[in-house]
Amino acid sequence: MAFYLSSSTLIMYLCKSPNSKICKFYLSILKNIKFSLVLVVSFFWLSCAAKTNYRKVADTTVKSLDTAKYDSLVRKLANGDKTGKWPVKKAPKPLPGAILPFYRVVAYYGNMYSKNMGILGEFPPKIMLEKLKAQVKIWEKADPATPVKPALHYVCVTAQAYAGKNGLHNLRMPFKQIDSVLHMARSVNGLLFLDLQVGFSTVQTEVPLLEKYLKMPDVNLGIDPEFSMKEGSIPGKRIGTYDADDVNYATKYLADLVKKYKLPPKIFVLHRFTQRMVTNYQNIKLHPEVQFVMDMDGQGDPNLKKDSYRYFVAREPVQFTGIKLFYKVDLQKAPHRLLTLKEVMDLKPKPIYIQYQ
Repeated sequence: MAFYLSSSTLIMYLCKSPNSKICKFYLSILKNIKFSLVLVVSFFWLSCAAKTNYRKVADTTVKSLDTAKYDSLVRKLANGDKTGKWPVKKAPKPLPGAILPFYRVVAYYGNMYSKNMGILGEFPPKIMLEKLKAQVKIWEKADPATPVKPALHYVCVTAQAYAGKNGLHNLRMPFKQIDSVLHMARSVNGLLFLDLQVGFSTVQTEVPLLEKYLKMPDVNLGIDPEFSMKEGSIPGKRIGTYDADDVNYATKYLADLVKKYKLPPKIFVLHRFTQRMVTNYQNIKLHPEVQFVMDMDGQGDPNLKKDSYRYFVAREPVQFTGIKLFYKVDLQKAPHRLLTLKEVMDLKPKPIYIQYQ
């Protein structure tokens, strides 16, 4: 600006008349020079700003998968299994950015409206998150070779004894509550799992309603056959069921989102503690875009839980495994204790997803 003022003053001084054609000609040239300089300076500033923002938000995309390490870790999870079922044969390699088996996921389960559904809603968020971080440290100490990823496993559709306004015996949580739990998960650099208890509804109806969240890179999905009441029983009166077709719908939906939005692989959790909860497991289809966890979420004493894991998870392999530990219910029968971390680590195959309720 100083250059323009001093130069224009000089030109007007040298001209015989400020209004002469020659004087106006030189002034117009000077204005064009000034405009060009402004453009150059603005472009340089914007370029620097863009570079600064890029540095602030680092590119965390994993460009390639370490297949050798992946295969080694998968074999390690088999934990000396002698049945020949583990590791799972012909399971596809995941896309780059996969969490499993490079990390163990340790999740807190529950719903914000219920103190009885799990630890996620039992305590105020700050206290709950401190407990989760402490539990993560315990697992890191127990298995230093496997980093731990914290997670919140939030039941965003809960089964209900009453039919409700929609007649589906379920209650969909408001998005503002999902937003609050997502914020909590991100505050500890964790993952969010949205879990469905569909009641009289279906995964085909409920999953698409969550697409705005499932297309986020840190949001994953769980479905619970216990509360899929295909035969018309009231939730809680009888254990429900999913068929492989239901499971395949959900995993394909996730796979399509990953491809559409160029996301890292999703983790999909299917709960199970009886034979009938998952039918035709051999027809379940795996995708490079989705990492499948069969989660043994039955209650009971340590021996019962180990037996349930062996019968309903280990004997019918899909891909990865998980187990749920109940802080209160698992203590009700002798010997009145949870499975120890060593007992969990000794399971064949070794669970890579640990859920606490």
